[in-house]
Amino acid sequence: MYYIEKTLEVSACHSLNLSYESKCQNLHGHNWIITVYCKSKELNRDGMVVDFTHIKQLVQGRLDHANFNEVLPFNPTAENIARWITEQIPQCYKCMVQESEGNKAIYEED
Repeated sequence: MYYIEKTLEVSACHSLNLSYESKCQNLHGHNWIITVYCKSKELNRDGMVVDFTHIKQLVQGRLDHANFNEVLPFNPTAENIARWITEQIPQCYKCMVQESEGNKAIYEED
């Protein structure tokens, strides 16, 4: 099995739709650190699991300097964003989304 890992930084804002009162319901921003984990039993015809540039285009290209509430079709929690990123890249099996120093969410396929 081949494994790759790509880490990106995305500057973006969001507001959360929550069932309780929270300051996170207000529009606010983060410098998100996103780590994408991919794997494959075989390399593609170019000798890669997936091109790092393609991961960058799919993630940073769509999310950097965006309002997540406007570009994502769900409540943009770190957990939901991690799942969404995993679903965008066929070889991706896990994604970690860090919205601040001590706050990380990880989604991993079964």
